[in-house]
Amino acid sequence: MRERIWTRRLLLLLLLPPPLWGGPQDSRRLEPQPEPEPEPERGPLQPYDLLYASGVAAYYSGDFQLAVRDLEAALRSHRRLRETRARCARHCAARRPLAAPGSTGPGAELPFFRALMERARCYSRCEHQRLGGPESRHRVSEDVRSDFQRRVPYNYLQRAYIKLNQLEKAVEAAHTFFMANPEHMEVQQNIEDYRTMAGVEELQLIDREAKPHLESYGAAVKHYEADDFEVAIKYFEQALREYFNEDVECRSLCEGPQRFEEYDYLRYKAGLYEAIADHYVQVLVCQHECVRELATRPGRLSPIENFLPLHYDYLQFAYYRVGEYVKALECAKAYLLFHPDDEDVLDNVDYYESLLDESIDPASIEAREDLMVFVKRHKLEYELIKSAAEGLGFSYTEPNYWIRYGGRQDENRIPSGVNIEETEVHGLSIRKKSSPNIGRDLREGGPLLFENITFVYNSEQLNGTQRVLLDNVLSEEQCQELHRVASGIMLVGDGYRGKTSPHTPNEKFEGATVLKALRFGYEGRVPLKSARLFYDISEKARKIVESYFMLNSTLYFSYTHMVCRTALSGQQDKRNDLSHPIHADNCLLDPEANECWKEPPAYTFRDYSALLYMNDDFEGGEFIFTEMDAKTVTASIKPKCGRMISFSSGGENPHGVKAVTKGQRCAVALWFTLDPLYRELERIQADEVIAVLDGEQQGKHELHMNPRDEL
Repeated sequence: MRERIWTRRLLLLLLLPPPLWGGPQDSRRLEPQPEPEPEPERGPLQPYDLLYASGVAAYYSGDFQLAVRDLEAALRSHRRLRETRARCARHCAARRPLAAPGSTGPGAELPFFRALMERARCYSRCEHQRLGGPESRHRVSEDVRSDFQRRVPYNYLQRAYIKLNQLEKAVEAAHTFFMANPEHMEVQQNIEDYRTMAGVEELQLIDREAKPHLESYGAAVKHYEADDFEVAIKYFEQALREYFNEDVECRSLCEGPQRFEEYDYLRYKAGLYEAIADHYVQVLVCQHECVRELATRPGRLSPIENFLPLHYDYLQFAYYRVGEYVKALECAKAYLLFHPDDEDVLDNVDYYESLLDESIDPASIEAREDLMVFVKRHKLEYELIKSAAEGLGFSYTEPNYWIRYGGRQDENRIPSGVNIEETEVHGLSIRKKSSPNIGRDLREGGPLLFENITFVYNSEQLNGTQRVLLDNVLSEEQCQELHRVASGIMLVGDGYRGKTSPHTPNEKFEGATVLKALRFGYEGRVPLKSARLFYDISEKARKIVESYFMLNSTLYFSYTHMVCRTALSGQQDKRNDLSHPIHADNCLLDPEANECWKEPPAYTFRDYSALLYMNDDFEGGEFIFTEMDAKTVTASIKPKCGRMISFSSGGENPHGVKAVTKGQRCAVALWFTLDPLYRELERIQADEVIAVLDGEQQGKHELHMNPRDEL
């Protein structure tokens, strides 16, 4: 019975007519019209990964003309491939609709599977015609897909164009790359240099990969804030049409090959229906989350809050201001489809209904049809995913796509013409975002516990919150000993899945954990005393942080890491990037929105951080605090032996590391948590190793044995 119910839901979703996109002018229900049969393109489309590889190779060989040719061709190929997949999906969905089973007798499912096979054949034929060959030629590696998502080809292009003295094109390419990589200080500086050289004004900066719906939305908000409501309406309606078109493309691209996340595909032995369900549910989850992708700016991890509902929130008031009360009412009711209990908008609905002509029945005015169909499908998708999760045994938690506190923040939230007494009934309250909340009492200035430690600066002197700088936490001898340990235990890319240069291609990154140091010491590969020093000084740092910030509960280790960053020779000329980009330790920093989102994949359980420096015989590598814009530096600290900087881990303390341009910079990086559930597992194991070693040491003293004799 459960299987039949699940199958009916699946068919219902597959057979649901596509939404009608556009503004209120699209008020009539139209039957979807099939697109004309696609004409084959001239010549086969070259795979974009091959063109990309050729362009990069040409760039490194110094053939910048060829590099530009192939990189531009790779971008065109990638764009055409996406357009082809989306167009073929729309064409085949309209020309080959899926048929529902007509009965429950033998062979009842055959019409549905026949329609399914006809659509698959339509896809294959359409893509083969438009691509000039099989679609399988255009399947690329995850690394290449990631590079295009992060717009890496434009970074090569801007460098190649500047070598060819084509400044305007270099500016375009650099700006396009920078929009998706706002933390890349080198490219930011390049843009400023190019603009100075070419006399390029800010209005001429072009993002070649700009999403039309985001551009229109931004323009609409600007006109709205300037009280130019008629033009704002035009742009908001355009943004909605573009949004829904982008949604169609996003959903169609989800229909490509999927990875079976919980199975080894080569050993996958599921039956027909289980395999179909597994694959379709992954497609469905991808399509369901297109709302998040469309609300996320390039280079950002978090979406614009309440993005799609905000269009209707702005529109309901803009239409009111130009006297179109029916449309204002339609948009207000559309907003309520997302937030049905929003008292402010409910009050607005009552107010707009009171303004209607007597000949109009307020009950006849419904929410915008474009959104009603969209929301109906979105809810049906969620019900199907939830049902599939229960039936197929996987977990799914729907993100909060429509965050309530993402609202307009302006004086126009109260409709004009409403007097002060009526404001509480008919107005719209301002929803201000709160500043970063640390969630506990902020105190500092507790005892430093150990002799010889020198207090340097507190939070106020470091221009921030919950910050402290100390010297002489380590002696010169301890720094040298730790440095010797580092040379014996460091592993390239440790903590970053073996990536040699996880933050910048101009430096080598090495690291080691405290447990690894103790294991190497126990095996005699490094002096055991030196390995234990790593353990002891990290515990010393924990006690200092816990005491200085006057914490009422125990501070636990969440991660302990000895790290070294080494400047790579031949790659330091005119560097403007960072050794470690600006970030926060327990939230996702969004500099453009001046926010820090405390959500996965951030380490949200981290509460305090500390860095204990081991040396100063290198160039660059200053630790910096910034404002949340990731640009305005509030404090800069030069590392040296025994110096320790500690701070709370949230969005109140964005920080990074300037480029190490010569030599090697080493430190012990420490992250702490107040939640014992997130204690570092390796630290617990290290504690056990220390307990065993201390027990052995005690026994050997009682027997008057020299511990060295046992090593």
